[in-house]
Amino acid sequence: MDLKTIEREALGLPPAHRAKLAHELLESLDALSPAEIDELWLDEAERRLKDLDEGRTQLVPAEEVYRKARALLK
Repeated sequence: MDLKTIEREALGLPPAHRAKLAHELLESLDALSPAEIDELWLDEAERRLKDLDEGRTQLVPAEEVYRKARALLK
């Protein structure tokens, strides 16, 4: 089964079952070694760079992010 199929099936579960599944998945990440965690972060960084390079993501200046965050906190 591919990831999209698993995701679609999981999202079709009742809320209580989705919550239990999410909890179990998050707990499974605690068992990762530091090297495995580093590898996952490297994969994520490479994915984000590819998204930037292919124009699927745009950078947002920090000043704009801070301004919006302050506005939300008011």
